[in-house]
Amino acid sequence: MVDVPELVAQAREGRPRAVARLISLVEGASPQLREVMAALAPLTGGAYVVGLTGSPGVGKSTSTSALVSAYRRAGRRVGVLAVDPSSPFSGGALLGDRVRMADHASDPGVYIRSMATRGHLGGLAWAAPQAIRVLDAAGCDVILVETVGVGQSEVEIASQADTSVVLLAPGMGDGIQAAKAGILEIGDVYVVNKADRDGADATARELGHMLGLGEARAPGDWRPPIVKTVAARGEGTDEVVEALEKHRAWMDEHGELTARRARRAAREVETIAVTALRERIADLRGDVRLEALAARVAAGALDPYAAADDLVAGVTGPEQAPRHGA
Repeated sequence: MVDVPELVAQAREGRPRAVARLISLVEGASPQLREVMAALAPLTGGAYVVGLTGSPGVGKSTSTSALVSAYRRAGRRVGVLAVDPSSPFSGGALLGDRVRMADHASDPGVYIRSMATRGHLGGLAWAAPQAIRVLDAAGCDVILVETVGVGQSEVEIASQADTSVVLLAPGMGDGIQAAKAGILEIGDVYVVNKADRDGADATARELGHMLGLGEARAPGDWRPPIVKTVAARGEGTDEVVEALEKHRAWMDEHGELTARRARRAAREVETIAVTALRERIADLRGDVRLEALAARVAAGALDPYAAADDLVAGVTGPEQAPRHGA
C-alpha cells in the first residue's frame, strides 16, 4: 500500500518518480485507484490536451518531440503520453525507450511516458484518461498524447483530446487513407509532415479539397488549417503551435472546450460503469439465477432479451442471491 496523499503532493512538486508511480497505479488497476482519482480530481482542469494521430511512418514521434521543444521554449511544462503497441509476451510498450525523444529526457520540465495499448482498440491505452489526469494534476501546462497510429482505429484520440492533430506525409497514399479511416471528421489541425519531399504540395491540396467536400460549416465554425512541416528539422513547428493556440482560443470563445471536456468525462464514467457491470456479470457464472434463466431460454419459455433484462436487474439490485454451492 502506498501513501496516496504524499504521492500526490510529491507529484504536484514535479517529482518524476511520484508521477511515474501514480501512472503505474493507474495502469495496474490498483485497489487504491479510487483513492488516487479522488485525490487528483480537485487538482485537474488546467492542462491543454493535444492528441496526435496518423498512419505509421508519418513522423508522429518526431513531430511530438518538435512540439515539446517549441512549448519548452515558451516556458510551458509538457507531459507526453506515447501510446505504443503491446508486447505479446510482457504486455509492455514495444517502443518504451522513446529514443526519438531522448533530447528531452534530462529536462525537468518534460515528463515522457510510454503506455501499452494492451490490446485495446482505438489507438489508445485503456488507462489513458486517468494517466492524462495524473499529468494534469502534476502541473503540466500541455499534455501531448501520441497514438499508436493503426489505420482505421486511430480516431479514438478525438474523444480524449481538447485538440486533435492529424499528421499525413506525401508519397504514402495518405489522402485515400485519411478518407478511409474517417480521420477527416476528427482533425482540428492537419499537418503534412516531411514537406521537403516531392508531392507535399499535392498532398496538401488534395487534403484541402477533401476537407472542402466535407460537411458544410456555418459562419464562425472552426475551419481546420493545413500546416506543412519538416519535423526532423523543426521547420513549421511554430506554425503548428500557432494553429493549436488559435483553436484553443476559438474553443474558449464558443464554449467548446468546456463541452468537449464534459463529453470526455461522460465517456470515462460510462466506461468505468460498464466495466464494473461486466465484472459483476462475469461473477454470475455458476450462479443459480443465470442457470435458471439460461434453462428457460433454451426451453423457449423466455426470450434472451427478457432474460438479459432480468439478469441486469438482478446484478444492479441492492441484494444478490447466493452463488450456486455457497
